[in-house]
This record gives sequence, structure tokens and C-alpha cells, in this order.
Amino acid sequence: MIYLDNAATTWPKPRGTAAAIADVLSNRGANPGRGSYRMAELSSETVYKCRCRAAEFFGSDSPENVIFTPSCTHSINYVLKGVLSAGDHVIISDMEHNAVTRPIARLAKRGVQCSRARVHEGDPEATLAEFRRKMQVNTKLIFCTHASNVFGIKLPVEEIGQLARRNGILFGLDCAQSAGTALLDLRRLPADFLCMPAHKGLYGIMGLGMLIINCDRKLATVIEGGTGSLSGVNVQPDYLPDRFESGTLNVPAIAALDVGMNFIDTVGRERLEAHEFSLIRRAYDAFAAMPECRLYTARPEAGSHVPLLSFNINGIPSDEAAVLLGERDIAVRAGLHCAGDAHRAIGTQSGGTVRICPSVFTSNEEIDALVGAVKDIAKQRAAL
Repeated sequence: MIYLDNAATTWPKPRGTAAAIADVLSNRGANPGRGSYRMAELSSETVYKCRCRAAEFFGSDSPENVIFTPSCTHSINYVLKGVLSAGDHVIISDMEHNAVTRPIARLAKRGVQCSRARVHEGDPEATLAEFRRKMQVNTKLIFCTHASNVFGIKLPVEEIGQLARRNGILFGLDCAQSAGTALLDLRRLPADFLCMPAHKGLYGIMGLGMLIINCDRKLATVIEGGTGSLSGVNVQPDYLPDRFESGTLNVPAIAALDVGMNFIDTVGRERLEAHEFSLIRRAYDAFAAMPECRLYTARPEAGSHVPLLSFNINGIPSDEAAVLLGERDIAVRAGLHCAGDAHRAIGTQSGGTVRICPSVFTSNEEIDALVGAVKDIAKQRAAL
């Protein structure tokens, strides 16, 4: 199979991932932070090691500010619902995933106001101006995607973060499509909250996310429960990471995430990025030369995009095109990609798009096979 659905979850995983998971299940399977015996200590060591690794990977000076969550979506909910209350105003972009828009729709019913800033591809100043124009006296939070999961368009997040800082506004990022692919360094990036999954660009497995807090703001809790600490009181701990880690952590997934981050650093982030962009530009250039294909963005470049691409084959609905490619053993994603706002912004909301995303394991030959399959499908449809 030619797997090009890495924007949903990366596959295959790095060598050593399965062994790390098996080691946890065989030798470190106790509950972390809940026991004083050796296996529980080993489990806790696994968690702490990955927490420190993640802090280093993302430029945080405080490993305790790395919060393990069940998913990126949970991380986003923790920020939005932990910051915003009735009478507050939040600014998002018009490229957001449902992980952002649906919690905000719920918050709107509780009196939270929301404005959408238009993203201008290739024009960071215009995008920044849109965020600036949406600011109000009661704006408490700017929260946006780092890069669109549909079109790969990156937002000028450093500039948006600086705008937020100058105006005393908190700034949070959905890094689902950028963590591990684009450089995220909190020593330079003025963001208060980073939300991300383990199973995409960080080459971990499903069932784990992270929230990295980069400010002194004490978020209200969304979930409370057992943390293995302060067990004699019925009040949630007010210190990190315990405040947001109620329940048993997904230690096998945490061990896999540690392997994934180490793998990225072994390959080298610049080398990984260059490889994936060479592949996505190879596909883009081939599709741009085909009158049967429709593209929706400029040619992807590292400064303005992440390496993923949406397209359509003229006359073929995106979901049908994905089925036809699947019959040729090529895995892609089609439809609205859980991001209706992004499709409305570009004008593809009626039928969605076919999306491809390579990984470090994708080859030129696989991209060429995709291009050949698209040409074949378009030719067959034209002959009908």
C-alpha cells in the first residue's frame, strides 16, 4: 500500500516503537505515580523521561508544564474552556478544525463571543491585520491553527503571538499539523499554550496528546479526579502537571512518543522537512500540469505551508476519487476533513477535497505512482 494519509496519522511508525510499547506492557505496566514498588517506579520514570524530552523538544524550561492528555482535541478543550467564560471574546481564524469551532460553539451558548479572522495565503501582513481588526476590549484569547489541516497554509503565528502579548491577550495554538514537521520553539515563539497530538508528525501512536503551558495563567479545570496526589482532599491540585492529569495516563503511548521525538532528532528536522516538501512539490507540479486536476493553493513552500496538499479531479467527487485511488492501493483522505470552516473559506464546502500528505518514509516512486493513478482515473472518466 502507498500510504499518503499522514496528516490524519503517520504510518508506518519508527523502528523501536513497538518494542517500547511491548517493554511497558511487559516490564513497566503498573500505574505511574500510584505505587512505591519497582514496577510503578519504572512506569513513573517512563512518563517523566518523555515529559522532559518533550519540554526540550519544544523549548520549554519547565517539564512540569508538559501535560499529557488523551488527544489534541482534549488539549484544545482544556485551553478554551479553562480560559473563556461569559462576557469574554475570543478570536480564531477562518481555517479552524472542528476541534476548535465546536467547543467555541458550545461556549457561545454560555455567553462567549467569537470573531473569525480571515487568513490570506502568502500575505502574512494581511492576515495579521485581520486579527488586529477583530480585537475588542474584552478579547481574552486568540486561538488559531498553526497550519490548516486541509490546505497546509501556515499562519504567521510569531507575529500574531507578539500582537497578543502587546495587548495583554493570551495566545494558544492548535499544532496538530505542525508539531514535529515545523519548528516550534517556545524560546522564540510567543505562545501561551501549545496543543498537539502524538500520532501525527511526532510519530507516536493514537490515544495521546499534549498541552504545553507557557504562562503563569491558572486555567480552570474541565476534568477533575484522581491524580495520585493530595488524595485526602476533594479539591483538584493547583500545581502542574497534576492539575490536568486526572486518571491513569496512557503510558504505552507516552513511551512511543518518546521514541518518535528521538527519531525526529536522529533524522534531523531540517532534513525531514526538506524531504517531505520535495515530495509534496513533486506532486503539486505534476498536478499543475494536468488540466484534469484542480489545485487550491500556491506551490507549497516551507515558510508559508506545511507539506500537505488538497486537490480534486475534475468531474469526480472527492470521496469517489479516494475510493478509486484506494482500489489501486493508494491511501488518501477525502471530504471535509473535520474542517468545514476551512472549506467555506476556500469555496470547497460542497464536495470537499482529496488530501495527500507524505512522511519521512514516503518515496519519489510512490508520489509518481499516485500521479500515474490520478492520470489514469481522469482518462477513464473522460472516456465515459
